[in-house]
Amino acid sequence: MTDLSPAMLAALTGATEDQIFFDMAGIRRGFDALRRELPGVDVKFAMKSCPVDEVLACLASRGAGVDGASPGELEQAVRAGVPVGRTHYGNTVKSDRDIANAHRLGVRDFATDSVEDLAAVAAHAPGARVFCRLATSGYGALWGLSHKFGCSPADAVRMLETASAMGLTPSGLSVHVGSQQMTPDAWHSAFECLADVLKALSRRGIVLDHVNLGGGLPALGYLDRHGLPLHPPLDKIFAVVREGMRHLKQAHGEHLEFVVEPGRHLVADHGVVRAQVARLAERRRPDGERQHWLYLSCGRFSGLYEMDALQYPLVFPTHPEADHIPAVVAGPTCDSDDAYPQGHAHVHVPRNLASGDPVWVLSSGAYALSYMTQGFNGFAPLSYTCVDGEHL
Repeated sequence: MTDLSPAMLAALTGATEDQIFFDMAGIRRGFDALRRELPGVDVKFAMKSCPVDEVLACLASRGAGVDGASPGELEQAVRAGVPVGRTHYGNTVKSDRDIANAHRLGVRDFATDSVEDLAAVAAHAPGARVFCRLATSGYGALWGLSHKFGCSPADAVRMLETASAMGLTPSGLSVHVGSQQMTPDAWHSAFECLADVLKALSRRGIVLDHVNLGGGLPALGYLDRHGLPLHPPLDKIFAVVREGMRHLKQAHGEHLEFVVEPGRHLVADHGVVRAQVARLAERRRPDGERQHWLYLSCGRFSGLYEMDALQYPLVFPTHPEADHIPAVVAGPTCDSDDAYPQGHAHVHVPRNLASGDPVWVLSSGAYALSYMTQGFNGFAPLSYTCVDGEHL
């Protein structure tokens, strides 16, 4: 997010303590834009990216459901106003107790990717609907998600065939092409895999009612390791998704419905962390090279956990015209991981920064609250404020 709304500018300018601000009007606009790009697709927000009641309620009011990964998330979603029938348990890793608790809450749709999990769902959520997650390569994404989740096409066919015998309803297939996926080809490959599995299931008389395309839609505001905008090819991605859905419907019937699970795509660019400078210091490396280090009051353990894989745009509102110098950006804790990796190009920052100067960390609305510790090294976690310029 490079253009801040007047309401967000006012909130950030008036803030004196570290916190994260969410632009609710921006989140609504993003959701509406997604529905225009993928008309008729069922949107279930991946709430792990931003487990904020106000965000859940905002999206629910627009018709979004929730992709929950635990009974705790599902319970929070229902409390925030998401109808339980608009939720599903999207985590393939579930204990017997968690399955039973979700079923007791009223959840009836469960992801699976192993026979053991399938049997547990049959035992503790009798009569439930199950959708099987297929493994993907994750190529082209910042986080590939290719190891822990998903099964082979052959295993998916066997499990969904077995589901009926267990008293479950085999309802769908799902994929996830990786978080912050940057290549349209990833979705093209996923649709090819889905088509093969649907065809194999059809030969066995198994007709599914939906395909879940998972998450992966990218945020637009991150920078690359050279400090330049990433420019994800979002238009091409949407074109590939629309074409893939059209082909699957042609081959397997117009009854086939589609689900997407955006998280980062809906919230990342509509969140801004208001932090401050702890210190701008010059240090000499063991090899003799001099470096400037910018230490912020907020880092890996207090909202910027993903700084190991991506770079957030930084704004220094009190130094708009200053000369800049390259610096390594780090958080305040006594932990060497609390910094951008050394492989990143240095960030250019005003050379006259002083301790206490405000810093705005843009595009930080995804996972800032989710990954935050409860106070590592005694640094308090961020609070949050929801800003709504349309409802002041």
